[in-house]
Amino acid sequence: MRLSVPGAHRIPTRGATATVAGLAVAGLLAAAAPAMSAAPAAPPVSTRPAQSASAALAAPDIPLANVKAHLTQFSSIAAANGGNRAHGRAGYLASLNYVKGKLDAAGFTTSVQQFTSSGATGYNLIADWPGGDPNQVVMSGSHLDSVTSGAGINDNGSGSAAVLETALAVSRAQLQPAKHLRFAWWGAEELGLVGSRYYVNNLPAAERAKISGYLNFDMIGSPNAGYFVYDDDPTIEQTFKDYYAGLGVATEIETEGDGRSDHAPFKNVGIPVGGLFSGADYIKSAAQAQKWGGTSGQAFDRCYHSSCDTTANINDTALDRNSDAVAHAVWTLSANSSGPSGEVFEAVDDVTIPDNGPAITSALTVSGRTGNAPAALKVGVDIKHTWRGDVVIDLIGPSGAVYPLKSSSGSDSADNVIATYTVNASSETANGVWKLRVQDVAAQDTGYIDSWRLTF
Repeated sequence: MRLSVPGAHRIPTRGATATVAGLAVAGLLAAAAPAMSAAPAAPPVSTRPAQSASAALAAPDIPLANVKAHLTQFSSIAAANGGNRAHGRAGYLASLNYVKGKLDAAGFTTSVQQFTSSGATGYNLIADWPGGDPNQVVMSGSHLDSVTSGAGINDNGSGSAAVLETALAVSRAQLQPAKHLRFAWWGAEELGLVGSRYYVNNLPAAERAKISGYLNFDMIGSPNAGYFVYDDDPTIEQTFKDYYAGLGVATEIETEGDGRSDHAPFKNVGIPVGGLFSGADYIKSAAQAQKWGGTSGQAFDRCYHSSCDTTANINDTALDRNSDAVAHAVWTLSANSSGPSGEVFEAVDDVTIPDNGPAITSALTVSGRTGNAPAALKVGVDIKHTWRGDVVIDLIGPSGAVYPLKSSSGSDSADNVIATYTVNASSETANGVWKLRVQDVAAQDTGYIDSWRLTF
């Protein structure tokens, strides 16, 4: 067993590599939309002094007019391209072209990731704001595609426009957050989270471990709006609740879209997630109408996945509040670095996993830390296995406490387990011997622990 030097970041030489890159698709993109501004040779140089963490907490008001202007552009793009912005259609590429042009001109580093789904080429757009701790990434995203039946202005022009305008606000402020900011617009969400899943699956485990949180915004301007907050990560959840409490707006836990939007692939590999939602085809109750206004007995969005999801299908108040909440979360969650962060301890010796046999362990020793382990200890695993559904994985702390990471599942038919899990290990002393325990619970499959790591 070999440990990486604390604070150093071992560059993986094995495993999947991300294909996020500037692809040679410029001609294809240009054919689908008007020419966009080229990226500047370097980000704009800020003349502002570096911001303190407390100053960075005050997010700007996001102009509703700006967000709605983006929605008007999405509507015009759909009208000019067969009435929709769906995966594999010209309207989607034109939408991506529009967003990318805005970000390039604002000083972001953008890249286009290409994938294939249902026989058509799809695209994700990734935009990074220069600066911030690269080992602590706050990522915000939304899906940019619509269904084929309409322009998809609420679903999900609303989330895409709010995330775009928040990114542009970052540029206008020349924000210098403690953490690194990344924004994303996903393709083919309507076909089953295809784009976001492709991104996560092709992101090396070491890069996944750097994402301290992913924020998802899918449908945030529903005409008969509710105010729903994801309850996945406590810190992210509380950040949104605090914002709405300041407005005197009650919130509810989001359940309608649980697992049905682009946060799911991130959550499934242990990345903390959160987000907002204003409702789809569920029916607003009388109690909810009394709390939020609107009409009880009707869907939050009667035009969900329909041709009437146009610019008329937006609640301005909900869109305005939720857009400001996006910015509040981005400013707040990126303001403070939880250092010393990114300190990695890694075991790289291969350990064979017996087929349908007893559990085995791989141990590593953590030293040089002070105090307890963090509440969001990241456990990155790289296990090669011919049937991952048979594999049960636990982390064992220095105290002997067991933290379940993965259970067996007869429906999980893929191979290998390359994932990052987050556990609350704050009751453990950081220094000591930590163990990864793995067991194969069914016959006829083989595998081994390739490597695993703890990121504090």
